[in-house]
Amino acid sequence: MHAIVLGSAAGGGFPQWNSNATACRRSRAGDPAAKPRTQASLSVSADGLVWTLLNAAPDIRQQIEMTPELHPGLGLRSSPIAAVVLTSGEVDCVAGLLSLRERQPFDLIATENIHAVLNANPIFNVLARDVVTRRAIALDEDFTLPGGLSLRLFEVAGKVALYLEGAAEPSDGDTVGAMLSHNGARLFYVPACAAMTPALAARLRGADMVMFDGTLWQDDEMIRAGLGPKSGRRMGHMSVSGADGTIAAFADLGVRRKVLLHINNSNPMLLDDSDERAAAERAGWQVAFDGMRVTL
Repeated sequence: MHAIVLGSAAGGGFPQWNSNATACRRSRAGDPAAKPRTQASLSVSADGLVWTLLNAAPDIRQQIEMTPELHPGLGLRSSPIAAVVLTSGEVDCVAGLLSLRERQPFDLIATENIHAVLNANPIFNVLARDVVTRRAIALDEDFTLPGGLSLRLFEVAGKVALYLEGAAEPSDGDTVGAMLSHNGARLFYVPACAAMTPALAARLRGADMVMFDGTLWQDDEMIRAGLGPKSGRRMGHMSVSGADGTIAAFADLGVRRKVLLHINNSNPMLLDDSDERAAAERAGWQVAFDGMRVTL
């Protein structure tokens, strides 16, 4: 199984367009320790020829152009992208769908809840239904993706998309993780998770690879930095550090390779030379970067 990290940052990317914080200034200045990152998305394939995207970030056109494996190669118009899987209805997961509107066939795969978000907004009708097939799949059922990978979506602790708060009640299927498997290898993609539940811990135990929510280093970092009023928990994300954080939650799960992604521009872990990056690496974690390639 082949995987390419197309984007590794949280919503807004890094540097964020309107942020003048130190880390963003370092990135704009070309500091090699502050690598730019686009918004989180992953591409997976069984054979390196037929690809599925996990989420359609607003930066999707840039991500495709930066990834030769995703370039058209057959005929005047073509794409090796055969499917897009959505793990939530958040803007940074679905906005890129609008850039995939050029009557190119692919499967759009999500839970009923996430499809309902798209169906309720007529702008997504630019994905012509006679070309793009919308497939609703149930949680915890295996689904064969184009190219042969097996997909299973599963519930994780989360919340409705921020722009739907007050207009929709939270329910199962709003925020999901994805397990990709092929020839016995298992890769988990969980870009948003509000808490490590016993059920999730049991599911991830012993996995070959987990790519997991790394949004904030500590729960109140945006508040402390004066960047916004919301905590990580309020936004539906675990923190990386702390007694109830991601590093602690994974300490005894026996995951072979652990990767943090969906990293907010406020998170000092983005900087190669930060103490937080060093602490994550000591705990056995890698910090994802755009263009990171993995073979399982």
